[in-house]
Amino acid sequence: MCPGGSGHLPSTGALAPGREAVQPEARDARLDPDGDEFTAVVTGGPVRDGAVRAAVSGALADVRESPGIARAADPYTTEGLMAADGSALLIPVTLKGGLDDDAEEDAVGDAADRLREIAAAPLSSGDRVDVAVSGDPLLGEQMGGRAEEDVARAELITLPAVLVVLLLIFGGLRAAGLPLLVAVSGVAGAFLTLFGFGQFTEISVYAVQVVTMLGLGLAVDYALLMVMRFREERVRESDVVRAVRATVAHAGRTVLFSGLTVAVCLSGLVWFPSPFLRSMGLAAGAVVVVDMLAALTLLPALLTLFGGKMTPRERRVRTLPRLRTLHKLRTSKATSTATSTATAQREPGAFFARLALFSVRRPLAVATTVVAALAVLALPVFGMRIEIGDARQLPHNTEARQLYDAVREHFPPGTDTNTVDVLIRPGAEPDCERKIRALPGVTRAESERLSDGTTLLSLTPRGSADGPAATRLVERVRELRGAEPVEVTGTAASLVDFRGMLAERAPWAVLTVLAGLFVLLFAFTGSLLSPLRTLLTTLLSLGAALGVVVWVFQDGHGASLLGGEGLGALSLTAPPLIIAIAFGLAMDYELFILARMRESWTSGPSAGDHRAAIVAGLRSSGRVVSCAALLLAIVFGGFMTGGFSPILQIGLGLTLAVLIDATVVRMFLVPAAMALLGRRAWWAPPRLRRVHQRYGLSETPEPTPEPTPQAH
Repeated sequence: MCPGGSGHLPSTGALAPGREAVQPEARDARLDPDGDEFTAVVTGGPVRDGAVRAAVSGALADVRESPGIARAADPYTTEGLMAADGSALLIPVTLKGGLDDDAEEDAVGDAADRLREIAAAPLSSGDRVDVAVSGDPLLGEQMGGRAEEDVARAELITLPAVLVVLLLIFGGLRAAGLPLLVAVSGVAGAFLTLFGFGQFTEISVYAVQVVTMLGLGLAVDYALLMVMRFREERVRESDVVRAVRATVAHAGRTVLFSGLTVAVCLSGLVWFPSPFLRSMGLAAGAVVVVDMLAALTLLPALLTLFGGKMTPRERRVRTLPRLRTLHKLRTSKATSTATSTATAQREPGAFFARLALFSVRRPLAVATTVVAALAVLALPVFGMRIEIGDARQLPHNTEARQLYDAVREHFPPGTDTNTVDVLIRPGAEPDCERKIRALPGVTRAESERLSDGTTLLSLTPRGSADGPAATRLVERVRELRGAEPVEVTGTAASLVDFRGMLAERAPWAVLTVLAGLFVLLFAFTGSLLSPLRTLLTTLLSLGAALGVVVWVFQDGHGASLLGGEGLGALSLTAPPLIIAIAFGLAMDYELFILARMRESWTSGPSAGDHRAAIVAGLRSSGRVVSCAALLLAIVFGGFMTGGFSPILQIGLGLTLAVLIDATVVRMFLVPAAMALLGRRAWWAPPRLRRVHQRYGLSETPEPTPEPTPQAH
């Protein structure tokens, strides 16, 4: 056992407050006068060398004199703290209990700095040893500093890359600069939001990267949609103010509903009592609102000021009468398709129109193929495992990872494994301890009698502290105890309780999110079937993205190419965040496309012709969706350069979700599914249709009446 040196990642707060693994820890903290522990590891040469021994002894003497240190073990006289080959030693340090935050920070900082000075001791050969110091009191600061470095690096990579892509999209600095300006304001809003939440709740180190990533990506998305629509409106309207009003009326409505849907998706995290998930849901949701408001207020003001100097996007409006002819003639399916093809080849967005035509001509074949492919990619999800994780999730140049690697290399298995702690209260059967010791999976058992008569039984499992063997041991102890006054705590027990909490709360979170999304999508489309189709297709793309993440980071296929490694499980933080954020981002693109399809369906030359509306909608929105997905992929890719495995998992999951959704799903599956539904895609019962006409937020004052469902 290595006190303080297990290499576990910093706590994200109580994983499942009120659960068994937390309660005995809090209740029995008063029985243990000691505080947290951390460890230094000395490697890189023969540690029995006189110079090294003198440096270690001097450091120990100084550390023990610190007012906040309870004890520091001498590795030369304590069994198990020196490697058998004399190539490494461990120095565990225990803090005094009851220290306030400032006193603990000072004690840990001074002791860690003094231990690091051991590295200055020269060996007889002239070489020097290496020293790494880490443990629970240090991990938070180490991880926080690393997160800030990763965010700074990501912004340094991402913002110039985003600007280059925007220049290629718009062909002008003014048009390209506006989305970037809104993105910068989104990042500022993200940091302000995190600062505000940090005043009354603990914010995880993950939040700095995840919330900044989301804030930057969505700000670019929304601004891109608004600026591209403004350039279209400027072709039809020479007056800048009127063009801005038309932009806000159409694209602004989409941004509003998009922001609300993303916020609703993230609100599902609030259902979980875990402070980490709840704070992430609140902070990320607030950042989405900041981005949405910036796009609806700041950007229109900027467009009013500078829009007159921006080059409008040219559109070949002379071909629009062909669409009117298509709608009026309605001669036959063949004639309609041929006319649509001729029109699409002349119009801007012809490539996306051809994709739509390909899908609407053979909708069943396209839908079947895409669904089957996405289902195959999603198969690994059924074998997904989650763990709290150890220092293998950290980059190799962090002290916590160096400590972990050194312990694994120089000390026997189990040295870096946290125990499963069993508290046997007074009144338990006399042979209760014996039965627990005899359980399968126990490699070592040590007992200690606490001051209130409780027996603390520390069980060392096989494998990692929260691996399958450890969690199974927790379950066996809880199955064995029956009605006995026995409680189980420790890392593995916390993970078991976290999984149980997810299983209990997930159905309510999912139900809340789906209900909220259905209401918003109905308010957006006025349709009863389109929201159902949207939810199903989005679940497919999300499942495919999460399946690839499992295949890469759990099973280890290609993880090294991304700077990570196969860990046998995903970080427990990754799946909930990937699901919540990716679902919201997928809704983004769905709304971008549905808005233009419905606009074509209710007005203009394609009004009332569902096939022409599908083609026209994808022709108008395909470019913005593709560009937005590319920009988001750049943003997420920039945040994957830090090498922190949970961020790699989240970044890869979101990148894949965005790319899969914006290409395979929105360009092929959505048009095919809409074609299969036909006119029914826009159907709602008369009563609900009247509700939507009265209360729905519409960009057109008098939409075309909805047809009753009928075969086509």
